[in-house]
Amino acid sequence: MEEGYTSLPTSHSVGSVPAVVAEESQGRATIGVFPKTNLQIFPPGNSASGYQAPGTPYGEDAQSANSWNGYFSISSYQPYFNVDTDIVFDRLVGAVYPMDGFCTKVDANPDLYGPVWISTTLVFLLSGLGNCATYLMKNGNKSEIAWNFDVNYVNWAASVIYGYVLAVPASFYFLLRYFGSNAGLVQLWCIWGYSLSIFIPTALLLVIPFEILKWIIILFAGSASAYFIALNLKPYTDGQHDLFLWVIGASVLQFVLAIFIKMFFFA
Repeated sequence: MEEGYTSLPTSHSVGSVPAVVAEESQGRATIGVFPKTNLQIFPPGNSASGYQAPGTPYGEDAQSANSWNGYFSISSYQPYFNVDTDIVFDRLVGAVYPMDGFCTKVDANPDLYGPVWISTTLVFLLSGLGNCATYLMKNGNKSEIAWNFDVNYVNWAASVIYGYVLAVPASFYFLLRYFGSNAGLVQLWCIWGYSLSIFIPTALLLVIPFEILKWIIILFAGSASAYFIALNLKPYTDGQHDLFLWVIGASVLQFVLAIFIKMFFFA
């Protein structure tokens, strides 16, 4: 019995720690050599593209707006609403002062945040101030006549403004693509959306109950907006005469919109 205990190796004695022996398949351990680790790069995103702002799709789950599926996917347009206030303000200034090269600002980085809020603001201004102008022109000096808010102005303003800023750029997109131009749909939506920004202060001035002054204001605003459209669509013509005629037609259509605003909402 005592011989059995004495024959036990010292590595298996109570309180002893067995030595660690490296397997031949793993190689010999070397001090200072650490196994390779798979560290996650921060911020997220691949190293080639760098940091991407929150909400910007990347990787395999992102749907490109250049494909047909991307046009009908909300996630495809999410990056175009991730824009700073300073950028929107700079583009608003560029839309009012078109000589500042607005097309070059939005060609590589268009946004839809500005056009959506410009259109929505214009809808509420036309419906509200249109009723106010009607009251001042017709019932201002007749306090005994009851006046009611015309809700149809809201429906008309929403239909005209939203329909115009969506359908007209989309139509010109297919037209430009037919002629071989490299125009983008989001770029055109951005240009047309910011072109309506001049009508926001115009709507405030059209409340003035002086018909001649109102016509001067709307003619100036319509001409400036039409010139803005022609100036920013010209780079897409590539010197094609037929396509340039369509650009002139787009400017005329923009001027017609200004006349419609005056005749319907501020008559």
